[in-house]
Amino acid sequence: MTTTHQADEIDARLLLALSQAPRATAIALADTAKLSRNTVQARLAKLEESGALQSFERRIDPAVLGYPLQAYILTNVTQRKLVEVAAALDEIPEVLEVLGLSGVADLLIQVVARDAEDLYRVAGDILGIKGVRRTNTALVMRRMVDYRTGQLARQLL
Repeated sequence: MTTTHQADEIDARLLLALSQAPRATAIALADTAKLSRNTVQARLAKLEESGALQSFERRIDPAVLGYPLQAYILTNVTQRKLVEVAAALDEIPEVLEVLGLSGVADLLIQVVARDAEDLYRVAGDILGIKGVRRTNTALVMRRMVDYRTGQLARQLL
């Protein structure tokens, strides 16, 4: 879900404090961001309601759950079957995220696997979905830049 909320300087200060200490109390965040506790609580509620704050799941490394391999699967689908394909992908536990694309592929699917053989099975499960025409799998060899948003928030300050 993409938010329609547009952050301002106060949000940016709060989000930076939250990114540095995600488990901090509202009082601690208020102190770090130089805001009142009531402002912090109100802003956090607004950010959560708008979908600006994403799931805690994004912080969990799949390797700790036994899935050290990560891959991205570019997928071409029959357009009129897109909803059914998405529903089938939602049923595969190893699928972490699916993004609709424009360009050379229709979907970008982030998956995890226990090992190469397991990745082969997951890719086969995806290719076996009715409406999937072609896939191209790329194994993640190394993370070069971690997911980050702090540098964007700092631009608002």
